[in-house]
Amino acid sequence: MLSAMRITGLAMLALIWLSPVAALTTGSIIVHMGVHLTLVALAPALLAPRLPLRPGPAGLFAVLAVEMALVWAWHAPAAHLWARLDRTGFVLEQASFLGAGLLVWAAARSAGRFGGACVLFGTVMHMTLLGALIGLAPRPLYGEICAGWFGLGPLQEQQVAGALMAVGGGAIYLAAALVRLAPGLTLPEPAR
Repeated sequence: MLSAMRITGLAMLALIWLSPVAALTTGSIIVHMGVHLTLVALAPALLAPRLPLRPGPAGLFAVLAVEMALVWAWHAPAAHLWARLDRTGFVLEQASFLGAGLLVWAAARSAGRFGGACVLFGTVMHMTLLGALIGLAPRPLYGEICAGWFGLGPLQEQQVAGALMAVGGGAIYLAAALVRLAPGLTLPEPAR
């Protein structure tokens, strides 16, 4: 039987893949970024299982490195435009984002409080940095095709999308990391 969390995660995937949202990603980098964040952060947080083994520091670093490499690679202009303009690129991008997201969240669930928080904090750092680089770029990185749905030019849409990644994406992982650490941060009541 599916839990409410898993049903919500599957509903998110259905919304972005089976509704008109997927078609809108070609015309707006803001919509495209919303889909990215759903695939790499939101849906996997609800769907990822625990891993059968508890990953150690090297395993957690490997998970973080793989997720970071995939996210950064797909935001390189050539790869990003391939995913925007070609069905094969789009499917590969979507699958790799979902796979990377499931890997990060499964590792975070399986690694204990501190290890899981470290993976999530690492993701906060690289997601925030990439979002800032995209949002603060002095020129459009992805050309004219990345604008149009919100009445903004390519650079303005890119700036909003970068802020969405840096702030929104970073906040998702930061909140999850702090939730993992919170029980260990409480101080016992002093004896009277």
